[in-house]
Amino acid sequence: MAKRYGLVIDQERCIGCHACTVACKAENDIDEGSWIKVETVGGASMDTARGKYPELTMCYTLHFCQHCANPPCRDACPVEAISQRPDGIVLIDKDKCNGCRACLDACPYDAISFNEESNLAEKCTLCAHRIDQGLEPLCVACCEGEAMRFGDLADPSSEPSKLLARRPGYTLKPEAGTKPGVHFCPPLPHRKV
Repeated sequence: MAKRYGLVIDQERCIGCHACTVACKAENDIDEGSWIKVETVGGASMDTARGKYPELTMCYTLHFCQHCANPPCRDACPVEAISQRPDGIVLIDKDKCNGCRACLDACPYDAISFNEESNLAEKCTLCAHRIDQGLEPLCVACCEGEAMRFGDLADPSSEPSKLLARRPGYTLKPEAGTKPGVHFCPPLPHRKV
């Protein structure tokens, strides 16, 4: 069976510290922003609260390239600058990218950035260069809460697969039919003490 690299984000463990965004920025030499965005979901704000007062919950959702099995960005690129490796990682070839931005419009996750200075589309590479050296993505290595699990989603003995077996997760926008390689395990319901 072919490898299918991906991530599982344990929202019970994510503390919203942004170590992943800083690691992404540093590893990829990004001048402004990061290819990972952290969104606060729920909390004390009544317009985003999850649950009913006084039992409100809050968690974080990470937004970045979902390394889809059916990547619409690849299909939309008129110059074939976007490809998918046999292990599932979706990459943009900067030498082929013509800056047309068709991929930005095609991505249902708003995960592709446009670098005005270089006139190129950019996105998370899952640190493919590190994976090829036997290392995990830097965002995973730097995750303070150990909330990010990287591995082969096709292998039931991998860390992310074991987590999904224990705690069924979800993907973003399943209705898009992209079959994301990033899954989220929601926070566990907490007992009253």
